[in-house]
Amino acid sequence: MENKNTSTNLPALYTLMTVWFFWSFVAASNGILIPLFKEKFALQQWQAQLVDFAFYAAYFVGSVLYLILSSIMKTDILNKIGYKNGIIYGLIISAAGSLIFYPAAETKSYFLLLTALFVVGLGFSLQQTATQPFMIALGPPETGATRINLGGAVNNFGGTIGPLIVSYAIFGSISPEAALSATIESVKVPYLLLGGLF
Repeated sequence: MENKNTSTNLPALYTLMTVWFFWSFVAASNGILIPLFKEKFALQQWQAQLVDFAFYAAYFVGSVLYLILSSIMKTDILNKIGYKNGIIYGLIISAAGSLIFYPAAETKSYFLLLTALFVVGLGFSLQQTATQPFMIALGPPETGATRINLGGAVNNFGGTIGPLIVSYAIFGSISPEAALSATIESVKVPYLLLGGLF
């Protein structure tokens, strides 16, 4: 059900802009965790890079799962549940992943921390699958590309400031040396807040 009047859809558009912001905010901030985990878990570089791998592998796995489930159900899942519900479910999945950071940090489990990042990424995968067609449906199709470009601009802004804010939230500073004095428990509060925002 497409509404041609974009002005009546502004609250939905603003909400989607927030979602686009957080995708890049979180994705760009994952790199902040690499030196912390490498230092505290005494990891080799390839093991520390699993932080990014776990997050981005979830996009691939999420897309494949989406394809498989759509094939089994013989219908596109988003056409069945709706774009808005797809985004909501994706946010719930990402929130659950963010909350896993708390027990992972408490137990100092690198595997559980990677699992948390993977679950956050799974939620992002569903959100991104639903958001672009939803953005187009929020107004005339001929201006859909403009709305998607606006989302891209907000997304890039999140990627620019995300690492700075997360560095300060976890380490209390944006200096590279700050990771050496931080602890694994430093990730608990920022990721609990992130889960609440989701």
